[in-house]
Amino acid sequence: MANEEITQVELEQLENEYNELMRQRLAKLQELQAKGQDPFEIVRYDRTHTSKEIKENYEELENKDVKVAGRLMSKRVHGKAGFSDIHDRYGKLQLYVKIDDIGEEKLKFFKTLDIGDIIGVEGTVFKTKTGEISLHVKDFTLLTKSLRPLPEKWHGLKDPDLRYRQRYVDLIVNQDVRETFFKRTEIIRAIRRFLDERDFIEVDTPILSTIASGAAARPFTTHSNALDIDLHLRIATELYLKRLIVGGFEKVYEMGKNFRNEGISIRHNPEFTMIELYQAYADYNDMMELTENLCAYVCKEVNGTTKVTYQGTEIDFMPPWRRITMLDAVKEYAGVDFTQIHTDEEARDVAKKLKLEDELKKDLKDCSKGDILNAAFEAYAEQHLVQPTFVIDYPVEISPLTKKKKSDPTLTERFEAFVYGRELANAYSELNDPIDQKQRFEQQAKEKELGDDEAYAMDDDFVNSLEIGMPPTGGLGIGIDRLIMFLTDSYSIRDVILFPTMKPTK
Repeated sequence: MANEEITQVELEQLENEYNELMRQRLAKLQELQAKGQDPFEIVRYDRTHTSKEIKENYEELENKDVKVAGRLMSKRVHGKAGFSDIHDRYGKLQLYVKIDDIGEEKLKFFKTLDIGDIIGVEGTVFKTKTGEISLHVKDFTLLTKSLRPLPEKWHGLKDPDLRYRQRYVDLIVNQDVRETFFKRTEIIRAIRRFLDERDFIEVDTPILSTIASGAAARPFTTHSNALDIDLHLRIATELYLKRLIVGGFEKVYEMGKNFRNEGISIRHNPEFTMIELYQAYADYNDMMELTENLCAYVCKEVNGTTKVTYQGTEIDFMPPWRRITMLDAVKEYAGVDFTQIHTDEEARDVAKKLKLEDELKKDLKDCSKGDILNAAFEAYAEQHLVQPTFVIDYPVEISPLTKKKKSDPTLTERFEAFVYGRELANAYSELNDPIDQKQRFEQQAKEKELGDDEAYAMDDDFVNSLEIGMPPTGGLGIGIDRLIMFLTDSYSIRDVILFPTMKPTK
């Protein structure tokens, strides 16, 4: 039935069976409570070992008594003896239950346990004839009664929407999902270790602010009753972190949540994890070196190699990564040489030929050569960048916080890193000229008036900090969720976020 279309009659039958199982479990709980054996009154259980500790230290623990705890996930007890499995954080441990060891009443009680119940078990460590490390049960305690059957009774939890909504069930029945999130923790630890070893300082900056800036994105807005003003959830940490560079921190980073009021897809979740870091006296070339070394380090730390297979494609994070200018990428993949386009009007003609109108964030008549160059890159080149690639030298129009290139002031010292056709990182040689920065903000304000609701907002206090003086600085932002997707071969960003944003069910 798992792979067949279920009729309404069959669905109703399944629901009736499910409800009957719940009634039976509730009746068992009520019977225990009537006997004064309510499992929910148990406050704690003194377990001595986990399944991992028992398996890793078997020679030391053989024939020794231990106490473990976990969720009952299988039960094969018939007659006077049998085997069962409990799962804890680290995996499975087999139990051997025998009437001679626990008595007739206790064995009868054990047989009434349901899959999903959480139990504490006391017993002796041994190996079965097949060599499986197990526990010879001497006593057990029901710690929590599971009142809902686990979905494995109905062919497992397969529906992605239900998996994301009931992640707690997903984690119980799908071991690979648990492993993904354990690896997520390892990845984040490795990132911090890499930066801490290089003398970066981790900080926390505000999530609520009066100005949403630092990225081209729409913010979430809320209202402060105490201040009687509207506040925005941050879309980036950039401007606060650069204030800290002004204050003398020199090497600083923050890993945390950003919020963007935009679409939801396999690549985007409105609430996501980013790391931004800033280093004084560095430029975007230093940030390229740091990016490729950080990703290679983390990949090797958690996977044992710099290579991963993502959705069937092998990707190698080993430095050095390919470097290509945006101009060259567009020339290679779109067949247009923008160095030979000298006016905005010529660029608009190219946009029409390349059918870029839908890629642009404003009317074509208001678009500059830089806007159209970027749109051509996104439409024609981006999807071809499968192996880790730095695309460098972005147009000044779309890089309002970035230093211009000395050799061509229409471009900036900015790169984005791409893997499997997806943006992974964004970095600049940071603009530290307060006069230029104010002019760029003013231009962004005009863009907003023209309909670009992702244009940057004016931040006078940030300009004030630049007037105090910020040293030459390199800055970098990496999408942590996307990096984790690559390192865990996860198709959707929802597969690496424990509780992704979901539309409520009726």
